[in-house]
Amino acid sequence: MTTVTISVPESLKTFIEEQIAAKGYGNVSEYFRTLLRQAQAKEEDEKLEALLIEGLTSGKDIPLSKEFWSELKAEAGALARKHKARKKS
Repeated sequence: MTTVTISVPESLKTFIEEQIAAKGYGNVSEYFRTLLRQAQAKEEDEKLEALLIEGLTSGKDIPLSKEFWSELKAEAGALARKHKARKKS
């Protein structure tokens, strides 16, 4: 792992210590890794939402057949498994 050093004012240090104690984090590094993973997941969700909106507004007609829904369900399941695997790491 790489080490990153940050400086924070005393008020933020106190807040961090309170969060660690209240939420059961083992140390400052664990707390910040969690925050970074959450920020990363949020950004990925925002990108996905933007792509979905772009697709919906593209004007292309999508045939809503049983085959379409089966394929969509399979793709969504694969994406969900991939996302779940990323969250575990």
